[in-house]
Amino acid sequence: MNCFEEELEKIRLKGNYRELTSAISKGNYIEKDGKKLLNLASNDYMSIASDIQLREEFLKGLNIDNFIPSYSSSRLLSGSFEVYKELEDLLARAYNKESSLIFNSGYHCNIGIIPAIADKKTLIIADKLIHASLIDGILLSKEKFIRYNHNDYNNLERLIERYKDDYEKIIIVTESIFSMDGDEADIEKLVEIKSRYSNVLLYIDEAHAIGIRGRTYLGLAQEKDCIKDIDFLVGTFGKAIGSVGAFVVCRQVFKELLVNKMRSFIFSTSLPPIHVLWTMFVFNHLLNQNSRRIELDYKNLESNSKETNLDSKRLNLDFISSKLKEGIINKGYPCPSSSHIIPLIIGDSKEAIIKAKRLQENGFYALAVRPPTVPEGTSRIRFSLNASINEFDINNIIELI
Repeated sequence: MNCFEEELEKIRLKGNYRELTSAISKGNYIEKDGKKLLNLASNDYMSIASDIQLREEFLKGLNIDNFIPSYSSSRLLSGSFEVYKELEDLLARAYNKESSLIFNSGYHCNIGIIPAIADKKTLIIADKLIHASLIDGILLSKEKFIRYNHNDYNNLERLIERYKDDYEKIIIVTESIFSMDGDEADIEKLVEIKSRYSNVLLYIDEAHAIGIRGRTYLGLAQEKDCIKDIDFLVGTFGKAIGSVGAFVVCRQVFKELLVNKMRSFIFSTSLPPIHVLWTMFVFNHLLNQNSRRIELDYKNLESNSKETNLDSKRLNLDFISSKLKEGIINKGYPCPSSSHIIPLIIGDSKEAIIKAKRLQENGFYALAVRPPTVPEGTSRIRFSLNASINEFDINNIIELI
């Protein structure tokens, strides 16, 4: 059994050892070891999960009949409760797609879809920086895959040209906003490339864009007017939506295929109906906001007093994100981000831990992200900003870096 201890020791020596720590959520803060810290590690980007008023409004509509804490079965065993169909219909209408299917988590979603749709006549071409769940889904498919250089669309198209006649279908897999660098895929370019080939499908994970980007908060694909051209548009409820679970919007034939072949869907107990009800409540809240595209005004937020609450939140999130990115660059660090995910790329894992500890000592809950989550030599502090953070806090963070 010493081999396990030896493996752990190797992890410790590299500065990549992880352990669970206890913390108590206090809205936009967490309490750890008796100290209150501003939470810079949460994915509650629009502060919806911590919105007490929204929760109170939701609770008013609950009763003993619709408060169902567990599904207790797969949807294929006990039948599909009506609330699931209602949410899937809402998503399909919102995205103007034929159908939608919801899942227990983004991980369940990504490890299940790709193995279900890929076969021996399929080539998968994926961006080098896609999330671990997408990588695991590709590996589980056991089909041929190649990774193109990050956001290098010339490299991508050369690979398509090379293999287009060897496979019945080619699936391009990418994120829209990348989870560690905070930069974006060029969705319009991807759609343009796809349009030139009859056997290419496009799979885009919008986990970090849903609920933040787009005219009605449906993601980067909506912002770029590309939804109709994406074959599998994946999103999660567990980040900006402030709930739990995930979904895909797609053609009806794809949904039927997933229901019949997707192992992580077929063999999982479904989400509790109470969570599906909350997700539907939040999604309706988003869709009912002012639907016009927001013209961001970084210098005069007060002039936007006519904006709805969510619009104001989005303005502030953009403002503080831009300010922190500018501060990091001025300190001499690279910062590829164009979103609310701001990396402070340090390189050495031990140094990243030291800097994260200093931030925590000064009231900011920021964590070091190390291999294998990110490539060797790119350990970092990942600032995951949310709409409730103010400019004063950002200035203090910049001063501490």
